[in-house]
Amino acid sequence: MSQPPFDHPRVPIGDAAIRDEILRQTAHRGPQRSICPSEVARALAGGEDGPWRPLMTPVRRAAAVLARDGRIEILRKGKPVDPEAMRGVVRLRAAAAAPDPEA
Repeated sequence: MSQPPFDHPRVPIGDAAIRDEILRQTAHRGPQRSICPSEVARALAGGEDGPWRPLMTPVRRAAAVLARDGRIEILRKGKPVDPEAMRGVVRLRAAAAAPDPEA
């Protein structure tokens, strides 16, 4: 008896949880290093064997929101890109702290 083709289930993870995981991972790496959006998806799905692929679009959307808010940077080929220009392979990193005007 053959099994039907595997269909990824919808993963009920909210936007806030996705944003929190992006911020947690980027803060852990620091502003000099970056993460792959798939690392966030895998963490939220419970690892490599979990249903992480359906989370990639929501992770990228959440990253765009955080980038517009100035909380992270989206990188393409190692250079920051505008969230609206995000295409293809990207990485995420914590936004560099703005210089202290008092210093």
